[in-house]
Amino acid sequence: MPRISRYGPGARVYDVVSGERLVYRIGRAAGIRSLRLSAGDIVLDLGCGTGLNFPLLQQAVGPTGLVIGVDRSPAMLEMAHARVAGNDWDNVRIIEADATELDPADVAAVAERERGRTGVDGAFSTYAMSVFDEWEPAWQTIRRVVRPGGRAGIVDMAMPTGIAVVFAPLAVLACAIGGADLRARPWAGLERDGTAVKHSVYRGGHIHVVTGTLH
Repeated sequence: MPRISRYGPGARVYDVVSGERLVYRIGRAAGIRSLRLSAGDIVLDLGCGTGLNFPLLQQAVGPTGLVIGVDRSPAMLEMAHARVAGNDWDNVRIIEADATELDPADVAAVAERERGRTGVDGAFSTYAMSVFDEWEPAWQTIRRVVRPGGRAGIVDMAMPTGIAVVFAPLAVLACAIGGADLRARPWAGLERDGTAVKHSVYRGGHIHVVTGTLH
């Protein structure tokens, strides 16, 4: 069974029990800052879940920009739609699809319909690709949808290191509940294929924030 299927039953409490405020929000914020989005940009949020990235992405692209969220879990997307409606965001579009099987043409169609252009300016994935059974197909989709010179960012997890290794059992437990593989290192695709890559580490090596430019 795909690890990602575990997110359905806990969707309604995910934002509360995921450790977002205490541990993981720092990665989202740092990643979006490093992505260097501008007002009017189109950004893909791959594996958007309940939409925790949406407020920060909204601030980055402004009302003239466009946020396209993709996730395969109907339960998680129900929460994402509620977040969008509750904030009256009219520039967020959501696609229900498996990120590892996503047709780039579906993203391009939304971008063209909404903003008259097919390529996206940035793609971002947080704490999602380590949950996929295979992250490479999702990374190749990012490469295909981001315009030449556009930006990509991956925020994900690994085992804590150094003195923070004492927290390793907690990290393993939290990630096991969510189905994440701490050995996945999904940012390796960006380090391999991107340029001007920046790699920052937070929470004792548990959170990796990697951004770069695609050509």
